[in-house]
This record gives sequence, C-alpha cells and structure tokens, in this order.
Amino acid sequence: MREEPRGAMSAPLAGIRILEVGVMLAGPYATMMLADLGAEVIKVEPPGGEISRQVSDSYFASLNRNKRSVCLDLASAAGRQRLGELAADSHALLVNMKPSVIRKLGLTYDAMREFNPKLVCVALTGYGLDGGDDPAFDYVVQAATGVAAMTGDPDGPPTLPGYSSADNSTGLTAALGLLAQVVSGRGGQVDVSLRDVMLSQLNYRAAAYLNDGVAPRRHPNGAHSYYVPAQLFPTADGHLALFITHDGFWKSFAGEAGIGGFEKMADRAARRDDVLELVTAVLATDTARGWEQRLRPLGIPAAAVRSLPEALEATPEAVVTAGEFRLVGGSVKVGGYDPQYRPAPTLDEYSAGTQSS
Repeated sequence: MREEPRGAMSAPLAGIRILEVGVMLAGPYATMMLADLGAEVIKVEPPGGEISRQVSDSYFASLNRNKRSVCLDLASAAGRQRLGELAADSHALLVNMKPSVIRKLGLTYDAMREFNPKLVCVALTGYGLDGGDDPAFDYVVQAATGVAAMTGDPDGPPTLPGYSSADNSTGLTAALGLLAQVVSGRGGQVDVSLRDVMLSQLNYRAAAYLNDGVAPRRHPNGAHSYYVPAQLFPTADGHLALFITHDGFWKSFAGEAGIGGFEKMADRAARRDDVLELVTAVLATDTARGWEQRLRPLGIPAAAVRSLPEALEATPEAVVTAGEFRLVGGSVKVGGYDPQYRPAPTLDEYSAGTQSS
C-alpha cells in the first residue's frame, strides 16, 4: 500500500489528478500551486525534458516541486495514446503552448473528450486559443497591454517590474479557472491568456479611461494616482513606502510626524505637491527602518524598502526545503493542512515506477 505523505489526509485537493504539458513559468507555476495543495500533478515532458530544465536546476525546482514526470512524444500515435490513458483517470489537463501547437497535438477539449468527457482542458496562451501565434513572453505582454508605459518616473523610460508579473498572474488565473470548472463537475475548455489577464488587472486604471476619459500618467516615485501621500519616499537612510489611503491614517501619521493641516483626502489630492514636499522633508529626519518601527504600531501602512535577500532573511517561515533546494513555500495556507514539499521530479520518473513518496 502506498504510504500517505505527511498532511495528505487533509489536503484540500487530495484525489484531484492534473496533467500538465507546461513550459517555463506560467503553466508550471499554476500546477505547482495545485500540487502544493495536495493535487497529484503529472508533468508531461517531451523526449529530453521540458526546456526549463536547461535554465538552471534551481529555476526548475522553483516551479515543479511536488510533481511527477512522464516523458511522452505527443507527436506520435503511441505518445497520444498514453496521454489518453492518463487523461481517462484525470480531472484536468493544463497546457501552455502556442494555439497552433495545442491544436496540432490534440490537446484541446474537443480532441481529448474521447478519452474523458469530464476532463477540464485549460489552454494558457499569449492571446487566447483564437488569438494567433504571435510571441507572447512576459515582457512583450507587459509592453503590449500598457503596463510598461505606466511604470517608472514621468521623465524616464518605460519600466518593467523586477519579476515575471504577467506569467505569474496568468498562472494564478489559470489555476482558478481550472478549479472552477472541476468544481462544476463538467468537462470543457478553459481559455486563459496573458493579454487578458494583464488587462483585467488594470481594473480601475482601465475604468477611469473607459468611463471618464482619464488616461493613466506616471507620478514620481511610483505615487498612487488617487491617494496622497502614497508612494516611495527617501529618508535619512533608505526609502520608505508610505500608503495613506484615508483620513484616519493621515491623522495618525501627522500626529507622529508633527505635521498640521490637510485633514481631508480631497485637500491632500488637490494640493499634492505641497503635501509631498512637507512629508518628504519630515521623513528625511529619520531612517526608513526607524519610520517603519514608529509607524507600524500605529497601524499606518509603511515599510522600509528591502532587497530580496533582506526580505527572505526577515521571513524565514516562508522558506521551505524540497529535496536539496530551499524555496519559497506555497502562499495559500489552509487550516489543518500541513503541506509536504517534495523535490521536482527527475525526467520520466512516473514511467519508471517511482510514484511513491
């Protein structure tokens, strides 16, 4: 009898089996989150392995822990037949490839339903299954959807975040769409694209333009378009993120900082430059860490800007071990469930008969 891994009896997704034909980041991230929650994820890799194995061992480990690997040539009849056998006993198939490749390999619901009519097929693409094969890497999509244009200082060039925000966001959305259709009890096609996800995340920015004709514009130091003060500020040492969203926060901050006036949000918005000049001068009297220690007990949203190493050192509870790698653990915490973190699979280990934990 297969030994149940630690916490498996209470795993939220225990009993759910997902096939992944994923490459690089978005698709593998989606299924890894589901695997962390107890789903059995079988990663279908081509002969030679998925391309991200060539990036680095830590890169692959960070996106593929808790999975199994099976090596199939999906362009062959034998490979397709084996995939069908796996699909017959699975709940979902998630694929992130170009639409033409997804269709050519028969990875849509219309093609897979012969093996399992209740199978949920998720296509994660750049512009949708019917959107064509134009290249759709993270940076390209950020540029195409307006994200890069609205990021950075007003007088500087467009700027990209320091991590793959489009890929990660689309992975999250794909996991949500997959689970929604699985819960419905119906098979079917789920279509998720990087472009649509990034546009949807521009919610209030897009609404301001569509309804009020207000196009987004950049403010210095990443300042919020509505709230004042809400941005990065230089201090005596380091930068501080301060996010004053209502009058109560302002009252507490002003009391600690010794500032008078500007009691109402409308006043602060109307006199943005005056407020920022005053706040900048006050924050220069202490360090970013000092202000953080002073403002946090008052319930004011403020944080010193930290590097990634500093952030990880400050949150050791977020770091887990999966095999030989230290990684950031799952972000969904479920009461009563203690997740297990297994290492990323060796190539074709599922076929080799190493399914046990």
